[in-house]
Amino acid sequence: MGRRLAWTGTGVTVLAVSGAVVFGVANSADPGAKSYLVFVVSCAVAGGLVAGARPRNGLGWMLLGGALSFALLELCAEYAVFGAFTRPGAVPYPHLMAWPETWLWVPANLCVALVPLLFPDGRLTARRWWWLAGPFTAAAAVAAVLGALRPGPSGQLAAGQGVPNPAGVAGLGAAADVAGGVFTVGAGIVFVTGGIAVIARARGSDDAGRRQIKWVAWAAAVAGLVVVARLVAGLADADGGSPWPRGSLLWEYAGAVALSLVPAAVTVAVLRHRLYDIDVLINRTLVYTALSACLVGGYVLIAGYLGALVGRSGSLSVSVVAAAAVAVGFAPLRERIQHGINLMLYGRREEPYTVLARLGRRLEQAVTPAAVLPVIAETVAEALRLRYVAVEVAGGAAVTVGEPAGDAARLPLTYHGETVGALVLWPDPGATPLLADLARQVGVAVHAVRESERSARLSVDLQRSRERLVMAREEERRRLRRDLHDGLGPTLAALTMRAEAAQELAGDAAKDLLARVVDDAAAAVGDVRRLVEGLRPPALDTLGLAGAVRAHLAALPPGGPRVTLDTPETLPALPAATEVAAYRIVVEAVTNVHRHAPTANAVVALEVVDTRLTVRVTDTGPPMLGRGPSTTETDNKGPFLNGVGLVSMRERAAELGGTLVFETGAWGTRVSAELPAVAED
Repeated sequence: MGRRLAWTGTGVTVLAVSGAVVFGVANSADPGAKSYLVFVVSCAVAGGLVAGARPRNGLGWMLLGGALSFALLELCAEYAVFGAFTRPGAVPYPHLMAWPETWLWVPANLCVALVPLLFPDGRLTARRWWWLAGPFTAAAAVAAVLGALRPGPSGQLAAGQGVPNPAGVAGLGAAADVAGGVFTVGAGIVFVTGGIAVIARARGSDDAGRRQIKWVAWAAAVAGLVVVARLVAGLADADGGSPWPRGSLLWEYAGAVALSLVPAAVTVAVLRHRLYDIDVLINRTLVYTALSACLVGGYVLIAGYLGALVGRSGSLSVSVVAAAAVAVGFAPLRERIQHGINLMLYGRREEPYTVLARLGRRLEQAVTPAAVLPVIAETVAEALRLRYVAVEVAGGAAVTVGEPAGDAARLPLTYHGETVGALVLWPDPGATPLLADLARQVGVAVHAVRESERSARLSVDLQRSRERLVMAREEERRRLRRDLHDGLGPTLAALTMRAEAAQELAGDAAKDLLARVVDDAAAAVGDVRRLVEGLRPPALDTLGLAGAVRAHLAALPPGGPRVTLDTPETLPALPAATEVAAYRIVVEAVTNVHRHAPTANAVVALEVVDTRLTVRVTDTGPPMLGRGPSTTETDNKGPFLNGVGLVSMRERAAELGGTLVFETGAWGTRVSAELPAVAED
């Protein structure tokens, strides 16, 4: 039903336009004034196609309604003039047929003005547009009613007379003029606002939506160029009279044909037939528009210069020379313009060497492996004028630039037959030799990044394994010390005492043997004690870290620097390895203070924050090792670590995954270490 109604409306519109043309010829109407009927027919055909294929899309019905209104308006006007002035009495009711002309222009312009707001799916995209479309429609209804009752002649003129409105009401002329003016201004506002809304929607549209808008924008741009060219040509040909001489009839119809591209583009955009050819069409349009402008401008300049030089501006020789110069410059100029347009629209897709060279230079400047993938994505997006580029790594994360608005193209990245990732591009640049070369180069880079990341992960895993081994070693040492101290030590001591008791009861021969047993047992006890003390400082198990440090500071020889301890009353339970490393670092740092700054004051600070133990030894002595006025060495790197004690501190912190910072300056020296306060699982 909808398709039949749509094509019926299209047929009625075409018949009405044909009738208007026939009556216009009989009325000797200006052909240029009827050129817009070409646009009316194109709107009718476009409306029929859209409404027939998409009956629920109001855009097609608006195009068809506007075209039908314009066609009936023109038919009724020419019919009235024909019956009232050209051949009076030849047709019936000529004055009655003048009445539709007074109000049909309102629905015609109403439909055309609402087209941008309804593009592309025939609905208002937001509730806020109802606040614009609603009052505008009400103003249209008022203008149509007052226009239908406006007294006086209609707009069509014949022999200087207008056909009077048969339904005119005296006194409504001024009100009708005001309502018509308000509606006309409102139509312009609604049309322009709708165009701005279409452009704004392009940002949030997907790929198909953007191409729909591209089609309409291309058609509008071509129509605008033709209209401007028509205006310039009319002004240039004016000879003091009207700027639109009769010779501009060709320009009138050229402008009408150009305007007809807009409803044609709307049809393509809505029905999405050959939608993806718009990029090629835009490219060719830009090339030939720029080329035509350059050639025409060059011809005018050359002809004008030679004419002024020889004094015969209109001579055949001057025209021939100018035409020859333009012809010679056509090919190179077209090539340069084509290259510039391609560069603007597609980037350097046709220059694979340039793209690969730029990518190579930027990869050379990448400081770290982590910066390689962002450099690749940014370079590809910039070189190929793409809105979205993603470099995906197999089994890893992806690095992206921009946001896709549609289906993207995927290029597999391989290295020696192995798929190492994918290069995702949007919009799809199509199949070009550049992409194959680019995929090979990017595949090598992605493989290198994968290997680098794998090495980094292995290094991290190795460090963690080392930390776990150290933690386990110290925990085992603590267990061994406890077992030796609480088990084997007391057993050997008891054995010694039993041997001594037996020695008192035995004879002289047995006493010598038992004396040797007592001596051997005492030596074994001493060895066990030395083993226990070597495995782990005994004070750590009896006093804890803070107590052990406090005991060590109290046992320092007198006459040295004054060292104080700054620590909380209680420290949380710490891993055995952390306790040993912290204690050894404090002992070594305090020893350095005694050695290098015997007259200084020092502070030992212990603090647990979250999962880290901070050990800090600060003194007010002179800078160590002859360093400058202020120096900082972080992560245990630098020439200051040339002493055995400092190397030992560095290694103790590093084997637990901690850090050691050495600072020295005019204010003194500080050694700071951060160690794990919680053992990893």
